[in-house]
Amino acid sequence: MKIKAVQDYYPDHFSHCYGCGRLNPQGLQIKSYWDGDETVCTFRPDERYMAIPGLVYGGMIASLIDCHSTGSAAAFAYRAEERDMESEPPIRFLTAALHVDYLKPTPMGVPLKLRSQLKEIKGRKVVVVTTLAAGDVICARGEVVAVRVPESLTETVGAEQ
Repeated sequence: MKIKAVQDYYPDHFSHCYGCGRLNPQGLQIKSYWDGDETVCTFRPDERYMAIPGLVYGGMIASLIDCHSTGSAAAFAYRAEERDMESEPPIRFLTAALHVDYLKPTPMGVPLKLRSQLKEIKGRKVVVVTTLAAGDVICARGEVVAVRVPESLTETVGAEQ
């Protein structure tokens, strides 16, 4: 049995994001998976995402942290509510704040591993802390404040499609 990524559970009308949308052919289509109490994502950027020769563009790093973290926020919320990820209504998050610390230059040509931990769930807000590593070297650390999309908006967006 194939393990589904968090993003594979998103309904079609929530699957167009540039970073994580499985229905966006020009997007990154990142995939996030459970690993114990954390979530993980592996992504290998190609030369389109180069800053200077040999190094990944900082905006790409921020995008990866952003999308993996909002997907992780949904996974953490489903788990906190003891709900199956296919249950209705869908739980989706948008970024309210993104903070990224660039700790080391991030090399091109190697898989980048993102690992997220839940920092806080409070009402509609989930705070996620994510690291991005190349091999054993943590190159960036981010914190995302994700806000749950209200049910009324999830129903409206789905109806418009």
